[in-house]
Amino acid sequence: MSLEYPQDLRYLDTHEYVRLKGEIATIGITAFAVDQLGDIVFLELPEIGDAVTKGEKIGTIESVKAVEDLNSPVTGTVIERNEEMIESPEQIAEDPYGEGWFIKVRVNDPSEIDDALTAQEYSAEVEG
Repeated sequence: MSLEYPQDLRYLDTHEYVRLKGEIATIGITAFAVDQLGDIVFLELPEIGDAVTKGEKIGTIESVKAVEDLNSPVTGTVIERNEEMIESPEQIAEDPYGEGWFIKVRVNDPSEIDDALTAQEYSAEVEG
């Protein structure tokens, strides 16, 4: 898997990404995070209807190497979660920016992502 960082996403320094379309944020982890974790064996995500808060823990991801917290880039309410990734977390590595998303959140304030990193900033941080 090539380590790419789509331009339409914003990134956290904790390796989550957010894709904002209107008031709906799609959240997952970056290709860099997948590469660092190695074989992913477990994913814990919030339930539909749960409130999430920017900067707060929203779940965990576990690999054969480590267990890492997942943090929310936005504040809002979970409206969808990717059950397929919970059932088969090893598939996250196949398409982290597409089918490998984790949750969708109806955001309270879309401007919250303004301080997240751009693709160029994130790439420079993890590769530079």
